[in-house]
Amino acid sequence: MSNAFKLKQEQVQAALIVLYAPHRETQAKAFVEHFCEQLGDQCSEKTNAQSFVIRPKQKLDLTSLDSDAHIALVFDEEVYLQAVGPKPPGPVSVAFEGNAMIHRLKHGGGKGEQVAKAVGLGKVPQDRQLTVLDATAGLGRDALILAALGCKLDLYERNPVVRELLKDGLERASLVSDVADVTSRMSLNGEDFITVGDSLESESYDVVYLDPMFPDRSKSALVKKEMRVFKQLIGGDEDADALFEPAYRLAKHRVVVKRPKAAPFLAGKTPSLQLKGKSGRFDIYTKKAF
Repeated sequence: MSNAFKLKQEQVQAALIVLYAPHRETQAKAFVEHFCEQLGDQCSEKTNAQSFVIRPKQKLDLTSLDSDAHIALVFDEEVYLQAVGPKPPGPVSVAFEGNAMIHRLKHGGGKGEQVAKAVGLGKVPQDRQLTVLDATAGLGRDALILAALGCKLDLYERNPVVRELLKDGLERASLVSDVADVTSRMSLNGEDFITVGDSLESESYDVVYLDPMFPDRSKSALVKKEMRVFKQLIGGDEDADALFEPAYRLAKHRVVVKRPKAAPFLAGKTPSLQLKGKSGRFDIYTKKAF
């Protein structure tokens, strides 16, 4: 068993630490090279990336790093995001082929899933494929449910780190028969929706789906490890309101916005109807019937 890779505070000058096993060197270095380019105006010396090589499947000791200032992206058997510092939460990756997700696809609520109801799948004829633009794809979980129910999805994710996780998850899923046919209906774009939304053709999708991060500072927002790491990496989508207008223009039938239960309406727009759950809701903006 190899020793753990130990990284000390004085070795790190960038906020994002990229660790890679030799067999992932090309992908990892390409990511580092384009990281600031992808962030555009948001990039600075403090948000740049710095890379280090590790052994395949090597344990990591990142406990001496500052959990408020640094985070690690690891390229190994899978690509995963790792918080640092003492007692960090476990790694975050996109695992469409994981047992829990497969079980949900096979034995979940089908069109009874809240997200399926929100996009209007029950109103669409069985012989028609619903086209959905997911403008804030994140880890792609809602998109996977919709794809499993037959929808064709174009995915956008503005954060380059999260987008790399999603790209890796889709590539690995394409090799697993249980989910490959589902993920084949999911196409990941390499751009920020806010940047390219105005250049897309009006009413080119049946539904546009939005699930922006909400800048909630309460402790309850940090329960899940994914949310804890995401808040550290992304914070809240402070410009999330800018998503609404291009989304509404592109949607033929409806825009669906996933929100925390107490969050204000996106861009101050009152929805046509809502679906409410225990901790969240779907705000639905209808344009015309299916």
